[in-house]
Amino acid sequence: MGEDEFKNKLVVIVRKDLKLTPGKLAVQVAHASVTCALQCKKEKERWFKAWYAEGQKKVVVKVDSLSDLYELKMLAGSLGITNSLVQDAGLTEIPPGTVTCLGIGPGPNPEIDKVTGSLPLL
Repeated sequence: MGEDEFKNKLVVIVRKDLKLTPGKLAVQVAHASVTCALQCKKEKERWFKAWYAEGQKKVVVKVDSLSDLYELKMLAGSLGITNSLVQDAGLTEIPPGTVTCLGIGPGPNPEIDKVTGSLPLL
């Protein structure tokens, strides 16, 4: 399936101010993806099924700070889009409770783009 054939996606927004190692970042993105997918399956099953059936497209983008994540979380919530903040357990690189990323979706591209469409890729 070509890039332009995907009609749905899940986007994970990471904080670039934390400067996480690649492995730590990958795990945080995985947490956001799994949490959002399971939450969406319960709340918006039609969106989940469409996303899952076409190959589960995921995109990772970045923001400058924690306040940026909170603004995007509020926007997603106001639009009725599944979202999930990830807080780290603090066992390795960062203090316990540090918010590392925000998952948005999965859902139709036009809906997700209302929240994440202007953000740069990681």
